[in-house]
Amino acid sequence: MSEQLPAVGTVFLHERDDDFLVVVQSDGDRRLRGVLELKETDAGPRPRKFRVKRGSGEEPRQPDQFVELVRAADRIRISEQTGAGARDRLQATLDAYQLEAVQVRTCRYCANAGRYSPITADTAVKADRDYICRDCAKEELDRELAYKGEFTSAAADRLEELLYETGDLERITNLLQGNLDPELTKFDTISATVDEVDPVATADLDLHPALADRLTGRFEELLPVQSLSVRNGLLDGDDQLVVSATATGKTLVGELAGVNRALNGKGKLLFLVPLVALANQKHEDFEEEYGDVVDVTLRVGASRINDSGERFDPSADVIVGTYEGIDHALRTGKDMGDVGTVVIDEIHTLKEGERGHRLDGMISRLKHYCESRGTGAQWVYLSATVGNPEWLAQRLQARLVEFEERPVPIERHVTFADAREKVQIENRLVSREFDAKSSKGYRGQTIVFTNSRRRCHEISRKLDYDSAPYHAGLDYGERKRVERQFGDQDLAAVVTTAALAAGVDFPASQVIFDSLAMGIEWLSVQEFEQMLGRAGRPDYHDEGKVYVLVEPDCTYHNSMEMTEDEVSFKLLKGEMEDVTTVYDGPAAAEETLANVTVAGERAKRLNDRMIGDVPTKHAVGKLLEWGFIDGLEPTDLGRAVTTHFLAPDQAFRLLDGIRRGDEPYQIVADEELADEEL
Repeated sequence: MSEQLPAVGTVFLHERDDDFLVVVQSDGDRRLRGVLELKETDAGPRPRKFRVKRGSGEEPRQPDQFVELVRAADRIRISEQTGAGARDRLQATLDAYQLEAVQVRTCRYCANAGRYSPITADTAVKADRDYICRDCAKEELDRELAYKGEFTSAAADRLEELLYETGDLERITNLLQGNLDPELTKFDTISATVDEVDPVATADLDLHPALADRLTGRFEELLPVQSLSVRNGLLDGDDQLVVSATATGKTLVGELAGVNRALNGKGKLLFLVPLVALANQKHEDFEEEYGDVVDVTLRVGASRINDSGERFDPSADVIVGTYEGIDHALRTGKDMGDVGTVVIDEIHTLKEGERGHRLDGMISRLKHYCESRGTGAQWVYLSATVGNPEWLAQRLQARLVEFEERPVPIERHVTFADAREKVQIENRLVSREFDAKSSKGYRGQTIVFTNSRRRCHEISRKLDYDSAPYHAGLDYGERKRVERQFGDQDLAAVVTTAALAAGVDFPASQVIFDSLAMGIEWLSVQEFEQMLGRAGRPDYHDEGKVYVLVEPDCTYHNSMEMTEDEVSFKLLKGEMEDVTTVYDGPAAAEETLANVTVAGERAKRLNDRMIGDVPTKHAVGKLLEWGFIDGLEPTDLGRAVTTHFLAPDQAFRLLDGIRRGDEPYQIVADEELADEEL
């Protein structure tokens, strides 16, 4: 031999067009790559030419060197993908030298690149009509992802998991093109759980006759969470934090306590929600259900701008309002009469930025109002999603009533698409769901959540089956018409905004997330869980389905630090956030100013019983420095700031504009621009 042979471990032989690739590997490293040609002789096939690859060229060797090479090998392997005729010729050649070879399945991509990569049934990935190794499959997937657009590591990792689970490259690349194969898109299944609770008979409840007649006429037994609440002192006036999944009957808990106490002359009911749209809906519900036995009025945040009071009757038995609407009444000294029951729906709002500290302050101020009138109000706090219910119940000084049943399983799916493709996918999903019926005889219906009213109408127009937009911009008649049509199964879908998620009460079998944003902010885990919990009702459906449509590398506002694909897996894998209120300097100053306005020298007591820790001394110092208070009384400027719910920086910008002599419209425009830049 003209050159010493490399250390030989495994010799791998793979058919090419008219010859065979020869790869020598030892200790996992490639030692030699060559090409073998065979010739026919009277004794059978034998080596005719053997060439060793050097860089981009090939170096001829004596055919005997191939024989010496395979004789020195520990193992000889013939690719299973080698054709039968070529395989027989190779085997005959090796038999002539009394050498044994084993057929193995190998990665064709690796073989074509001069690498020996054996694959098994567990590690092989189907690519076209062949099988390749996982490394090559991952490289092909990465190329597809690069072509499709920027994918974050979380999304790429999920697709890689699916690739290895399915062993089919084409199925995964089809997924990137909007394939809706449920076995591919499925992220997980949330199993149904049953929490056994002995139901309380409605006939056994100690209620005012007008309420008792109404309740027993609707149903014979309370739902589990309602039964738990009654057994834990609801009708005895005990304060409660009720945590239970969407559509389990929490709202009636508040109604039972509040309407019963109002009818019995123990003070009016305040039923409070975070959004005007929800307050309008709840006001309509109360009017429809109880309007013949109690007076119902509405108090929303808009009243602070136009305080005509034409819809607000402070003497009513039931006041339905927004947090801000009631807080405005407190800050401006309105007399709301004797309050017997306060129901705070969506109490997890406490953890949200601006809205959270304002709710925290409003609760403290409303408790002060009730105490100052000598009324012992009952407090009922409601939420579907709380990560730290025991802690929150303790801080609210309420008894925890927690019900964890999920009556139907929910399948959660993820697929990738841009904004245009999302509508096409939504159309297919809505149609597929509406064409199917549950074992209970109901068609599948869909709620599509998106992040703007304009997008609601855009999606609804492009769906083949009948659908309707549903958002806070619709009037009462329009919303009731949509609700009736959906209830009658005349609509395949409603398309609504994430902002209205808490008030959407449609018996849907499927929820689609067109967007994971609420306005210009990403959804929290709590909001996401509450929205997906709308999928599947036990009286209608066998299971719920949730589809998260993700646009890679997408944001909806330049203030968003994460992209939609990053957020999607954070939400799907995330743990429920704790509900607490965190105070920075401006938030502490705003709430302290409101408490001084409402309670004067007792403001510190109001600060001390709030959920979050308020640095009262520092806040008071700043308010004195800014001229918002004089001692522990609000100045005229301070009263104006708190009446209009201005944060300190907003107040300063408005003052600067006024002092410069700017036109009012210019001041408002500057403030809008400032808010957009935050």
